Amino acid sequence: AATVAAPAVARANTIEWKMTTAFPAGQPFYSTGPGSLSDFADRVRAMSGGRLDIQVYNGGELVPAFEGFDAVRQGIVQMNGWVSYFGAGKVPAAQFFGAVPFGMSTQGKNAWFYIGDGIKLWNEVYEPLGLVAMPIGATGVQMTGWFNKEINSIDDMKGLRLRIPGLAGKAYSRIGVDVKVLPGGEIFPALERGVIDAAEWVGPAQDKILGLNKAAKYYYTTGWHEPTTVTELTINKAAWDTLDPELQAIVTNAAAACNVISHSWGEANNAAALKEFAASGTELRTLPTEVVESLRIEMDAVYEEMGAADPLFKKVMDNYFAF
Repeated sequence: AATVAAPAVARANTIEWKMTTAFPAGQPFYSTGPGSLSDFADRVRAMSGGRLDIQVYNGGELVPAFEGFDAVRQGIVQMNGWVSYFGAGKVPAAQFFGAVPFGMSTQGKNAWFYIGDGIKLWNEVYEPLGLVAMPIGATGVQMTGWFNKEINSIDDMKGLRLRIPGLAGKAYSRIGVDVKVLPGGEIFPALERGVIDAAEWVGPAQDKILGLNKAAKYYYTTGWHEPTTVTELTINKAAWDTLDPELQAIVTNAAAACNVISHSWGEANNAAALKEFAASGTELRTLPTEVVESLRIEMDAVYEEMGAADPLFKKVMDNYFAF
């Protein structure tokens, strides 16, 4: 009798949550494999003995890719995984928790999160929205991106239709780039069909999965725009408060583990993918110093203007750069 009853008891005690994401299905680092959002859900399930079961929905499966954040705010789902710059128009200050142009590396940013004031400020920013947030992934330094023409000077950037989100897009706009924001799953067709002239995604290993090397000839570094990019785990606070301390600790530690493991996956796989690109005809290039320095000047102006207009943005920015 005991062996028959036990599974029913386990099911009765299971908390079932839904988690949306902004990322396409089958994307290592984000959707599948070590350190991914599905890996996070598996770790929570294992560590909780099945008490918390998180069903992960990739971008577009349950809600459109960029609407998961609002779905969590509204209580439609309990969790969302994306990068905070996708919601730049909603909460400008939150972009510092995602990617900071000319900012810190993964190691520096983790120091700010876990030892400095980063996570504390993150939750201060989101408290009025009824949200809890924490890091759940880190890309490491990214690539400038894929271009259908060679960039030799600042003039080559003018009128260029470039897919790029976040603060960096504001600096690009100021030097004449036509900035576009697209979900990951839309980048390849837009680049292949000439809807855009260039695009950045992440780095060699992830870009290979999207096939971006088949849509553009030139692959540029540096990663001035995203020295690291952090995936954000956003949780509905009312739902979070229903979890007991043990389950909250499991979620927090599973997210921290995936933050480190996802970065390790990128470090382990990027070099091989970059060599493969070079061997198959991709032209590897470095963004000219003239362009980078122009972007640095414009980025400083963006920071100054946004800080002057938004006290919360300035508070987070000052703390970040002081650290």
